[in-house]
Amino acid sequence: MSVCVEPLRWDLARAAAYTAGAAAARAAVEVPLTDADGLILAAPLVTLTELPAFPTCSVDGWAVRGAGPWRVVGRVFAGAVAPALTDDGTCVEIATGAMVPVGAELILRTEDSTSTPGGPRHLVAGTPRLSPEWREPGEEARRGEQLLPAGTAITPGVLGLAASCGYDTLPVRRAPRSAVLVFGDELLTTGTPGAGRVRDALGPQIPGWLRRLGAAPLASTGSTAATGPAGATGPVRDTLDAHVEAIRAAVESGADLICTTGGTMHGPVDHLHPALAKLGAQYVVNTVAVRPGFPMLLARLPGGAFLAGLPGNPQSAVVALVSLVAPLLAGLTGRSGPVLTEVTLGASIPGRGDHTHLALVRRDADGLAYPVSHAGSAMLRGLAQAAGFAVVAPGTTGEVGMRLPLVPLPLLDGERP
Repeated sequence: MSVCVEPLRWDLARAAAYTAGAAAARAAVEVPLTDADGLILAAPLVTLTELPAFPTCSVDGWAVRGAGPWRVVGRVFAGAVAPALTDDGTCVEIATGAMVPVGAELILRTEDSTSTPGGPRHLVAGTPRLSPEWREPGEEARRGEQLLPAGTAITPGVLGLAASCGYDTLPVRRAPRSAVLVFGDELLTTGTPGAGRVRDALGPQIPGWLRRLGAAPLASTGSTAATGPAGATGPVRDTLDAHVEAIRAAVESGADLICTTGGTMHGPVDHLHPALAKLGAQYVVNTVAVRPGFPMLLARLPGGAFLAGLPGNPQSAVVALVSLVAPLLAGLTGRSGPVLTEVTLGASIPGRGDHTHLALVRRDADGLAYPVSHAGSAMLRGLAQAAGFAVVAPGTTGEVGMRLPLVPLPLLDGERP
């Protein structure tokens, strides 16, 4: 396994990650509607019937035929089928959601009617509104019409739509299972930093980012300390054997994606590249021309699992997540690649020479994007208040008023940066 020394252009690295994920996408499986929330549609959602499937009354009242007053000949509620109205001057009592009987011409609302009950001459009078107050078959959708494309995230609203079409199960792609390995003898998992030791700031956050990107984090693997019930394993000792053992354990746990933190360079305690060589992995991407975060990598292990090597500096690690892991997971789940939005700069952002610059920005009440303070690659203060990364292309700078692409931070519904 050779080590590539020429950084790959950032946009090409994103594309390579997406292509690799799409080529390795899992086969679709059928799951009950009750189990599909949060998964991804593996095929278009197509109507199995007309929506609505029959003429459906929109109000409570009387379905009438001919001129009034009308003799009441029956009633129909939701879930039942009324006999056809065959004679002028007749009607049936009808409830909202009920099937409108054949032969009905208009609906007389309850509040617009008067009734003379009693015996066979139970009569109803009133003035119906001119437009029929029912939904026609196919008014919302025709049989066979595509409602949602493959790759759509399944939400409660999608489940309701599928149920209304008559689906009992849906073809889905399950969320890829992810594991996180934290490398570094210098890391503490509890307490305050000091005496050459620093707190692990990636183990607590990477699983949450992965959930927001569409992965299902596994519980920690191996015998080393874990930072959470579905968190990271580590710190993994800074030896080649410990790295290989931890990666193998993550594969054996069933991980489709392993994210490692640190060790992506070629220093004396950077063992990730030798571990990948020992395991027979193949690089998809090795080093990206982006700042911060350039020593990121993506490789595929024998057996099919992917390993994303995230730099050890916290902000750099998040850059690697949005640059390589986000498109990889989109491809694995059959979604389209992550879409970049745009922002207008309220302040200038420097370029980074031949590298793409991903600059953390916040959005103010004026709608403009401003670079955050405390945004060094080892800092988290700026990340905690940012909306995402503004993309400054190689050889350029971001000037006030310019429109730049934005890589948004992955958020759950209802979350705000």
